[in-house]
Amino acid sequence: MARTRATDAPDVLIVGAGPVGLSTAAELRRHRVTCRLVDRLPARLPYAKAVGIQPRTLEIWDRMGLVRDVLEAAVPLRGQLLYVDGREAARIDLVLPPEVPYTFAALPQYETERLLEEYVAGLGTVIERGTELLSFDQDATGVTARLRTSDGAEEEVRAAYLVGCDGAHSTVRKGLGLSFEGGAFPEEFMLADVETDWDLPDGYGLRSLHRSADGATDDLLVCIPLPGGSGARRYRMSMLVPPELSARRGGPPAAGGDGVAHGMEGSRRPELSHVQAVVDRLAPRPAAVSHLRWSSVFRISHRIVDRYGDDRVFVAGDAAHIHPPTGAQGMNTGIQDACNLAWKLALVLRGEAGPALLTGYDTERRPVGEEVVGRTVRHATEAGVPADADDPRTMMLREAQLLVSYRGGPLAGPPHGPRDAPQPGDRAPDCTGLTASVAAYPLRLLDVLRGRTGHVLIRYGAAPAEAADADGSAPVTVTVLPRTAASTGAGDARPGDGGPVPGAGAVYRDAAGEFARLYRPDGPTGFLVRPDGYLAARFPLDGTARALAGHRGVLSAAPAPPAPGDPGA
Repeated sequence: MARTRATDAPDVLIVGAGPVGLSTAAELRRHRVTCRLVDRLPARLPYAKAVGIQPRTLEIWDRMGLVRDVLEAAVPLRGQLLYVDGREAARIDLVLPPEVPYTFAALPQYETERLLEEYVAGLGTVIERGTELLSFDQDATGVTARLRTSDGAEEEVRAAYLVGCDGAHSTVRKGLGLSFEGGAFPEEFMLADVETDWDLPDGYGLRSLHRSADGATDDLLVCIPLPGGSGARRYRMSMLVPPELSARRGGPPAAGGDGVAHGMEGSRRPELSHVQAVVDRLAPRPAAVSHLRWSSVFRISHRIVDRYGDDRVFVAGDAAHIHPPTGAQGMNTGIQDACNLAWKLALVLRGEAGPALLTGYDTERRPVGEEVVGRTVRHATEAGVPADADDPRTMMLREAQLLVSYRGGPLAGPPHGPRDAPQPGDRAPDCTGLTASVAAYPLRLLDVLRGRTGHVLIRYGAAPAEAADADGSAPVTVTVLPRTAASTGAGDARPGDGGPVPGAGAVYRDAAGEFARLYRPDGPTGFLVRPDGYLAARFPLDGTARALAGHRGVLSAAPAPPAPGDPGA
């Protein structure tokens, strides 16, 4: 009989140690929140499943201090070649505006997980492998979870909150009774991690398809470049399953018993000959494939939950939304889920916000999930990301996940200044050309924000700084002086002076004028940046105290509940 033991209560129990669970743990630990991270698998899987890294994700990792390690391991994605019936139909170049600090990149999922795991371990949290969530219950003060550990023992854990990052077949989602509406694509696909000797442009993916007489796609090859080839070029290739491997045509049955046909199936392993046959049919020119690292059959569904959480239990990533991999949106969307939820949990756990703040997770992120599911389904049925969009710049920014916005939401302050300028709820754009009195080189705004976990107040202009609250709850303050003093009419900010300004916090000069160009301040202006890099408020600088008080009112809409074990619980 399994024995049951009780353990100390962490602030948050995270179930699932893929990229989303690891990102949740990383953000929570950065915010000084205790957490346990469990995963039922005994080891990290060696599969290059989710491989596309979006520029927005790289911005998040920059703020965490992780991005350098990622850049050293990843390869750039420069574009995609589209072939239809053997002819080149389009060439999509992945080009972003110059102010965006990162481009698109590719990295095998197991490498992403390795880097995140090492980062989280450096913050004091280690994955508890071979540990499975059996069930959970929640009440007014916390969540009681029952785990089965790697040694077969059953363990009861009490936590303030539970976050399910446990994938498409999520135990947490099922335990909450969330609906997961959608459907499955009828096609079966196979994935393979291989090398090839073709001479296609470096850094470009390939999407090659064949149309039947009625215009439907009856053959498909998608290739994404990966790092780490042994002389030839390495790709993750996906294609339709041949008849001999199809469950619908007499092959082994599809795995899974929960009605969600999504993900890899270990019972069917395509061989190198299966991959070579598709390459022979659809590659733009003759090529030989080799070095098969792994392969699998997989199915694709499109589903989304009816809500992202219930009281003290939440879902994120594939536990909340699944969809076609077109455009590499899934893992990146899940990482943004994690970042959005973690800072809210941290503020509530520290008593700096009421629990009502956590309803903003569903309010902000579920519309994003719905849009991503709908868009990827459209692109999957339209032969990939369209190359002939009416506005290619907007299309590229959206695929890079740089247009995600919470404007008009309950956590966004009122608009101020030009409507087409960054407003509350929008991503806070990066910019370059900031100078300081000591640094002999220009800085980016990301350099200024890196490592910070709380809200940051950016004061643009030379108006006198407002005093911090007596209770110390005022955000970190950064002052950005205009390129010249004359631009705000302030006589006390000398051109070229990046030295100290009393009460102004860290001081930088907008020497290149890029901050003013991108943020379009309307005179001396304040910008309150959330911990996840979105604008919480924008306001005239002389109204700073009023704007900060209004934002605190939003955060403190309800009193924080006592944590498990507190005298008041």
